[in-house]
Amino acid sequence: MHGLVNRSVQCFLRDTYGADLWAAVAAEAGVAPEGFEALMQYDDPLTDAVVDAAARQLGKQREALLEDVGIYLVALEPLRRLLRFGGASYEDFLHSLDELPDRARLAVPDLDLPDLTLHAVAPGRFRLDCSGPRPGFGAVFAGILRAMADDYGALVLIDAGSGAVLPETVGIELLDTSFAAGRGFDLARPEAV
Repeated sequence: MHGLVNRSVQCFLRDTYGADLWAAVAAEAGVAPEGFEALMQYDDPLTDAVVDAAARQLGKQREALLEDVGIYLVALEPLRRLLRFGGASYEDFLHSLDELPDRARLAVPDLDLPDLTLHAVAPGRFRLDCSGPRPGFGAVFAGILRAMADDYGALVLIDAGSGAVLPETVGIELLDTSFAAGRGFDLARPEAV
């Protein structure tokens, strides 16, 4: 697994639950306390060990933990900006998801994200297929979709499905595109004062 993925999980755990929890997870998973280098590659079983250890330490289901990671990622401004380039509305954003892995690879060429395919199931209802190298990305994208709905001010129901079968699927029901005021977004960053 790419170090950027592992580092994201590490930062989520440390930022959300504290350095002591990260230290306990790292010890249980056999990771050095300083954690992961963002630009290195790591064996996939090590990533699984970290996620499983964190789920045990927190008493959470693996999928719920990974969904929380997805929500956390949207709070990071550089990733939020990358995602917001997907369109002016939440529905535009959904339709741009199939381009996301290629956009991410422009920044990090060796990042292996799942292929994303959006299917319109009915008016306002969609299914996102995550055909990834490993199970778990569906739950992460469910969190990303929830957080981005809030970012756009849309009222959306997300069904994370099950991570046991590939491709993982995420159900999306768009209830109200202008439910609340979304967060502001400009293509150009505001100048520092």
